[in-house]
Amino acid sequence: MARTVLVVDDSAFMRNLLKQLLEEDHEIVGEAENGVEAVELYRELSPDVVTMDVVMPIRNGIEATAEIKSLDPASSVIMCTSVGQEEKMREAVEAGADGYITKPFQKPNVLQAIDDVVGVEV
Repeated sequence: MARTVLVVDDSAFMRNLLKQLLEEDHEIVGEAENGVEAVELYRELSPDVVTMDVVMPIRNGIEATAEIKSLDPASSVIMCTSVGQEEKMREAVEAGADGYITKPFQKPNVLQAIDDVVGVEV
């Protein structure tokens, strides 16, 4: 059975790119463009993994990750960030992020990050 993924990014282009990279191997159950929507959809959909942009309006990815982790400590959240945002990644890990991928996305790196945090499917 394919893993379920919630894709969160304020950029429609980035959400679509991630969906294209993942849809062959995973089921995209939802997408959000800010941290508030991400938390609401996480509650509703309970995905296996969330790909979470760091910088977003309304509620950033670090705040949304902390809230998702407080709701479900077993949740799997992978942060998506641009190269050179080491400080933001440190904050994300402190908030509970399980892993990260950097933009521009490479399919093997995205799939490996999911395997690393959720486990390899057999």
